Amino acid sequence: MRGLRVRYQLLPDQDEELPVECEDPAGEGQRGWEGAPAAAEEEPCRLVLSTASSILRDTEICELGSQLPPRLTQQPWHLLYSTRRDGFSLRTLYRSGARPDSPALLLIRDTEAQAFGAFSASAIRTSSGFYGTGETFLFSFCPELKVFRWTGRNNFFVKGDVNLLMVGGGSGRFGLWLDGDLHHGGSQPCETFDNETLSHREEFCIQDLEMWGLA
Repeated sequence: MRGLRVRYQLLPDQDEELPVECEDPAGEGQRGWEGAPAAAEEEPCRLVLSTASSILRDTEICELGSQLPPRLTQQPWHLLYSTRRDGFSLRTLYRSGARPDSPALLLIRDTEAQAFGAFSASAIRTSSGFYGTGETFLFSFCPELKVFRWTGRNNFFVKGDVNLLMVGGGSGRFGLWLDGDLHHGGSQPCETFDNETLSHREEFCIQDLEMWGLA
């Protein structure tokens, strides 16, 4: 698989850096050995981010972007919440949410430098019960991207209150959970996504967390 790189460019009349494309770091003119079949041209990754992520590298952003629902693969990513910028608080994360119908992407890096998270087809918010659709999924980069999609066994997609945010569940186990101060979380295999444990451990400490709106 050819490598991809996001380049950022400060555009006129804008205060934010926006990536213009993902491209082959080796350059377009480089060839293999004589007589080798020409490599198929890849569709460039053209994701636009409001700012650079402190959790995922450019190649990982392109990989993850390709796993989103087709209607969202070219939508700009807006950083709604970041622990580095906004502090560690689940209440603040909820207040930072976009419109109720705006999809959201949670990116997490734990203190063992593992990156993982969740995609929700609707905004992350407080709720009295589970909400969401079958487009919701969990993912991890431990070390390569793995995506865990809805199994159809239950509809336990997302549920949150001021003390706990949960994604995926069944039989008392949650695919991903975060506590109210966003310092601790956990991950277990669950019926909703038939996922592996996203981190190296079932309970982890959060180093960085970002929530991106995709609309």
